[in-house]
Amino acid sequence: MSENTNTTDIKTLIKNNIRNYSMFIMLALIMIIFIPLTNATNLSERNITNIFFQYSYVLILAVGMVMVIIVQGIDLSVGSVCAFVGALSAMVYNRGAGTFVTLLSALIMGGAIGAYQGAWVAYGKIPSFIVTLSGMQLFRGLTYLVTKVTPISFHDTGYSLLANGTFDEIMGFQKIGPYYPVSLILALLLLVIFFTAEFSSRKKKIKNEFEVSALPFFITKLVLISLLILGLADRFARYRGLPVVALILGITIFVFHFILNNTVLGRYIYAVGGNPRSAKLSGINSELVTFIVFVFMGVMTGLAAVVSTGYMNSALPQAGNLFELDAIAACYIGGVSAGGGIGSVIGVIVGGFVMSSINNGMVLMNLGTHYQYVVRALILLFAVFFDVYTRKKAGLG
Repeated sequence: MSENTNTTDIKTLIKNNIRNYSMFIMLALIMIIFIPLTNATNLSERNITNIFFQYSYVLILAVGMVMVIIVQGIDLSVGSVCAFVGALSAMVYNRGAGTFVTLLSALIMGGAIGAYQGAWVAYGKIPSFIVTLSGMQLFRGLTYLVTKVTPISFHDTGYSLLANGTFDEIMGFQKIGPYYPVSLILALLLLVIFFTAEFSSRKKKIKNEFEVSALPFFITKLVLISLLILGLADRFARYRGLPVVALILGITIFVFHFILNNTVLGRYIYAVGGNPRSAKLSGINSELVTFIVFVFMGVMTGLAAVVSTGYMNSALPQAGNLFELDAIAACYIGGVSAGGGIGSVIGVIVGGFVMSSINNGMVLMNLGTHYQYVVRALILLFAVFFDVYTRKKAGLG
């Protein structure tokens, strides 16, 4: 079969992927709107790098939250768990543990908390809203107990390198002209892998007579994504080099994107979220799938705890306030369905960038915190309304 007979036109492709296209458009519009409002400061190399330093916890939490929402759950406790794990990991680090051991202990603690909550949800049959609402109160109280309502400072700057450091500075790489080299080299390698995977996937779909996008649109998509990656690498390279947290985030995105799209577990997660009863009748252990998803969420919360605590360079008793709002909003903006069964890691990362760009833009404009709360709340409400509206238009609900 020739390529022309199994391609779709742009109009049909956009109609079938309205969530995915709308979030990219939204991100572009937000960046453009803030250019005159911030005198283009929002696109400066310093500010782009600082967005990763300041808001990477949102993206990390969103990677975990997307799976929870796909299986028709919710986690309201992530902010409190971040504060609790951050405080405990700070104590571990101050007792002489290295950065790696501290990070590993935070991931284990987060995973254990996720398993505790996941067991109540999956096997205790208690709604995730109730379990995690309880966890929000429980771990906030435990944070106050272990910190004695006093910030925990670090004895050196090693802990904060994960959140504030760059790979170039840590490895001692010098600028070559106006650029630090690592982010540009990594971007080029990433593009080679990306192009190879995309063309290979397209060729395989055509061979098996699956529907693919028209070639001009396919090329346009590759060009736009390439420009985005190279633009981001350029911003990093001109300032301080590749942020360590960006590298960690990239690995995290790859791992969980692979799990959701290329493993049996990923298919089970979508099946349980799409129709739990049918999944159960098909022989899927939905309780175990839900339990594993909450463990993943816990691990991501542990990682976010280290990053957010490292950025503040101290463990604060009140840390993590409204982290759950940002993560949930990132998911809904990124195309995750409130009804479960629909969502992607790439989508929520774009949603996280939308939230981060809005927060950062409001800070650059010196808007008061009270205004920021109002804007974030309205964005969350609009995102859920948009999901419900598009599902009705598509005949899904």
